[in-house]
Amino acid sequence: MAVTSISTVRRWSMLVVALLATLCANVFINGVAFLIPTLHSDRGLDLASAGLISALPSLGMVVTLIAWGYVVDRVGERLVLSLGSALTAAAAFAAAAANSLVATSAFLFLGGMAAASSNTASGRLVVGWFDAERRGLVMGIRQTAQPLGVGLGALVIPRLAHADGVSAALLFPAIVCAASAVVCLVAVLDPPRPPRAEADRSDLANPYRGSSLLWRIHLVSVLLVIPQAVVWTFSLVWLITDRGWSPGSAGTMVMLAQFLGAGGRIAAGRWSDAVLRRSGSGDVLAARLGPIRTIAAAAAAAMALLALTDWLGSPLSIVVLVAASLITVSDNGLAFTAIAEFAGPFWSGRALGTQNTSQLLATGVAPPLFGAIIGIAGFPVAFAVCALLPLVAIPAVPVSARPVGSGQ
Repeated sequence: MAVTSISTVRRWSMLVVALLATLCANVFINGVAFLIPTLHSDRGLDLASAGLISALPSLGMVVTLIAWGYVVDRVGERLVLSLGSALTAAAAFAAAAANSLVATSAFLFLGGMAAASSNTASGRLVVGWFDAERRGLVMGIRQTAQPLGVGLGALVIPRLAHADGVSAALLFPAIVCAASAVVCLVAVLDPPRPPRAEADRSDLANPYRGSSLLWRIHLVSVLLVIPQAVVWTFSLVWLITDRGWSPGSAGTMVMLAQFLGAGGRIAAGRWSDAVLRRSGSGDVLAARLGPIRTIAAAAAAAMALLALTDWLGSPLSIVVLVAASLITVSDNGLAFTAIAEFAGPFWSGRALGTQNTSQLLATGVAPPLFGAIIGIAGFPVAFAVCALLPLVAIPAVPVSARPVGSGQ
């Protein structure tokens, strides 16, 4: 079966399903954070303990991302998306029904292990059903699932928790993940790839051997995700404590910045597709890697300007914060697409799992580390340190290399 063997509407429906599956998983993964006020006020937990519980789904993901990637490489996207969503829903239902916080915490961790399936499988689904000249755009659209999932969780979960408690609030991600499992089972069509027995030896070869390209993309992505994590984590408290905003106004600004960041991912993907079409060389990776270098330079400039305007107490720092929120997330889809294109149909699952694992570990380490820097030296110094990381990333972006296998 070729990529062109299905209609345009069917192909774009694969993008919609991939987006929805990842969005629903993110409602579970990130939505637990919106239970912190209720856990603190109703269950008597201190903020540190409540924060640890909210991090359990993400910690669960770290354990299984690469394993799910291996399963995708072996059995395909439809089974992984359906099974992973169903297991996430089951864990969320069990967490809601649990009678103790220990049991709830255990099920949240297990749910994160299951929810990791959507990250790799949905990315593979998109890359497999679209040709190279559209992949940047469609992967950028798919990458909006995280901020949209966070926004949906922020809209529903706190209200349910305030009105009916933690157990009732956990039913919402359980229901949306169960619905996602049904949709994936019915609607997903695995993209074409040659049978393993008939594949060329080059397609089956480990892409991490003989080339540093994937390792360098992972390194660049880690360096670029840290400023993103710092901006998203500390924007709210910065606006409230340093700029004197009310919590409501600060929350609205942070949500706006997240949605603008989603738009930035789409724009970056469209940009890379345009670069590919204009080049006429067919060098797919050059079209992804070139924009990543530009985004890294822009991220360094934005974080440095944020540090300067904050140090000067300038009101322009608010505008710069929004710009930094947009720029620092724009590379995500490009790196994800480049990894899938280079690794090929028999290794991209594991490569994408490695990419997500490294980024999750970095985003887990960054908040406490930069929180300590802020506590000792203040926000301007923390922002300035963040500006150095994209500068290091610029020379680390690999030179162009053609993919070892694309499945096309």
